[in-house]
Order: sequence, then structure tokens, then C-alpha cells
Amino acid sequence: MAEVTLPQLGETVTEGTITRWFKKVGDTVAADEPLFEVSTDKVDTEVPSPVAGVLTEIRVPEGETVPVGAVIGVVGDAGAVVAAPPAAAPAPVVEAAPAPVVTAPAPVAAPTPAPAAPAPAAVAAAGNDNRLLSPVVRRLVTEHNLQVDSIAGTGPGGRITREDVLDHIDKIATGSAPAAPAVAAAPGPAPRPAVASPAPVASAPQAAAPVVRAGERDDVVPLSKIRQLTGAHMTMSLSVSPHAFSVVEVDYANVDNTRAKTKDEFKSAEGFSLTYLPFISRAVVDALADFPHMNASISGTDLIVHRYVDLGIAVDIEGLGLLVPVVRSAEGKRLRAIAREISDLATRAKSRKLSPDEIQGGTFTISNNGSAGSVLTMAIINQPQVAILSTDAIVRKPVVVNVPGGGESIAIHPVGHLAMSWDHRAFDGAYAAGFLVRVKEILETRDWSSEF
Repeated sequence: MAEVTLPQLGETVTEGTITRWFKKVGDTVAADEPLFEVSTDKVDTEVPSPVAGVLTEIRVPEGETVPVGAVIGVVGDAGAVVAAPPAAAPAPVVEAAPAPVVTAPAPVAAPTPAPAAPAPAAVAAAGNDNRLLSPVVRRLVTEHNLQVDSIAGTGPGGRITREDVLDHIDKIATGSAPAAPAVAAAPGPAPRPAVASPAPVASAPQAAAPVVRAGERDDVVPLSKIRQLTGAHMTMSLSVSPHAFSVVEVDYANVDNTRAKTKDEFKSAEGFSLTYLPFISRAVVDALADFPHMNASISGTDLIVHRYVDLGIAVDIEGLGLLVPVVRSAEGKRLRAIAREISDLATRAKSRKLSPDEIQGGTFTISNNGSAGSVLTMAIINQPQVAILSTDAIVRKPVVVNVPGGGESIAIHPVGHLAMSWDHRAFDGAYAAGFLVRVKEILETRDWSSEF
């Protein structure tokens, strides 16, 4: 018999929510076969069974949040006695604190009124809410500055689930969310005489998202959890960063010369093909050393410039959403090592085998849209970074080349765009252009054979 515990999924992860059991009590499970799915504030992860046998007990039902190390189930030997699965226990019900009621006191003579007490916050912070919230729910509530008491919970015992929060965000966008509950004013002295002040400037009204009713000729496809979280994060990014856009065209003939000479040996040694992406990644890493403000994050009114490069590579999860695994300390790695890590991270991302630590903390992101055939993509910045580079499709086209003797000629070369979205708070167009030109220069002129 083996007890199944919630594993340590990352250095910063202390708890997780069991979102799905892939097996029922009494089912046979193989060693390393996915047994359950856990949701943290970073990622959803499939966790394999530590041993082969029969799932004899589920101690933590779907929807429950437990700390790392908690026993959530038991896998016994084949033929072991199977315990009846316990009914899902309702989430602990914590009485919500009643809104403070202010009773008018009897008149009391007071020569000097006491200083006014600070007004209570209008929005309850997720971290201070007295209800049990999963890590991902707390993160979404905090990111979108939501009032927890205005969200209807549909989970066990009325618990707020991630879907509840995402539904609430959608309702806000369409103007159908309920008004946040009012907070009673703290008792204090009589108000001062009114003082005229300028009328507040009304914020621009937000366009309501359209509501579409499915008909007989329509199919309704629920958005995946990753798709919903990706959408929420991208919406937040567009709301906080003034996005600007710059593009350069790169001639990859120099890169192709090295690829043609080394691709067979590389695939034989490494087990995967040598694509353009590792060359672009290495060029980006080297260019960041010359333009350090590109490798930065914004925190309030500060630009935090990183002295290391944790390079994020956006990976499409079979159309269900995006994950951005990170190549750590890329500034100290040669092209072959970068290529190896990109291949490994992308493979494990698509099979949902990444840990939360592997998809957080990036300092600059590359989105490899060219692998899907796009020729120009304006990506959305991965907050709190200040730029994201899109590598678009590389196609053969005529270019002007120099020939011996100082003349020019037309040749057919592989050419593609590098398109970058960047945060105008961090720097201006000249700086962004300088960085892109430096990446282009490295790709077009470096002796890449020295990397192999």
C-alpha cells in the first residue's frame, strides 16, 4: 500500500486544489500513469501515480484545497480491499463578518472632536478574506481587484472556484455583474462643511463584450482553463502597458549556411531537428547585454533591470492555450544547450509535465509564431516584462546582395520578420529599434560554426 501525497510542485507553492481524479476507487493504475490533476496559482499539473496497483481510497475529493504533503489518496496492491469513497465533505463554512452597523450615539458634549478614523477599504483584499480560497482564485481576485463578496460561489459549501471568478470577470465586461456590496462608514465626528472641488473626470466607458446565443447551427465549445487564464492575463497586460510595435527584416542566409553543414550531425546527436529558434534565442540573449533595459520588469514607478536572462519561450498547448516555460540563466549557455532546453521544455509543456517553477520568473519572452506560418504578429507583453519578440515565418524571397568588386546583384535568400511589442513606459522607439537592429546584425554576420 502506498499513500499518495500532494507533491512539492515548486519552491513557492505551498498548497494546491485537486481539480480532477483520472481514476475512480477500484480502478487499476500503472506506475507513472496520470492519477489526478492539481491546480496551483501558477499552473494546472497532471500528477502520476507513484506505484502500480489499485486506487483503494480517495481522501480528498475534487474541489478541495490541501497543503503540500497532505495524503490525498491510497494505492494498494492488486486485490486489495477497496474502501467506500467518502462523500465530498462540504468546505468549512465561515460566517462572513456582518457589515458594521452604526448606531447614532446620544448627544455628548465634546469640546474638541476626535480625529476622523480612516475609512475602511472599499474592496476586500483576497489575502485578508476569511473564506477558503484556492491559490489561483486568490491570484485572479488580486490581479483584477475584485470584491470577493460580490462573487457567487458554486463549489462545495459555496466555495468560490476559478470558473466562478472568470465568469464574474466576463459579467463585468458585459455590464451584468452585481454591484459590490456597500461598506458602512466608520463612526466619527460630524462632517465638516462641504468644500467645492472639481468634478471627477469620468473614465471612458468600456465596451461590453457581445453575448451570443447559440442556435441550432452552432456548436458550443467551452473555453479550457488555460485558455481562460491566458485571456485574463492578456487583458490585464493590455490594460497596464502602453504597447508599441517595431519590426525588422532579417536575412537568414548566414544562419542557413551553418544549419546546412551541421543539421544532420545535430539531429543524430540530440534526437531533434536544429531549427532557427535556437539561433534567434542566442542572438537575443547576446543583444540584451547591449540593451539591458529590454531585460527588465516594471514595478510601480521603478524599472527593475535584471542582471541575468531567464528566457521565456511561448508554447501552444494544442490550441487550448499558451504556457511560457523558461530557459534559466540563458546568458551563460551556448546555442546547443539553449536548443536542448527549448526542445525539452516544449515537449513537456505539451504533455502537461512542467512544474510551476518552470513557467515563472522569465525576464524576456519569445513567441515562435513563425512555426505556424504567420508572417507578422503583434504579440501581447507577458507581464511584468517590458517586451516580447515574435519570430515570424521565414520564406525564400529575392534580396539585394553585394558581389565582389563592389557591385550588387539579386539573390534568393531565406528572409523573415522579427516583430517586437514593447512597453513605452520603459523606453522609447529608438532604443527598441537599436535592440532589434543588434539582433539582426548578430544573426546575419556571426560565424555560427563556432557554436558547434
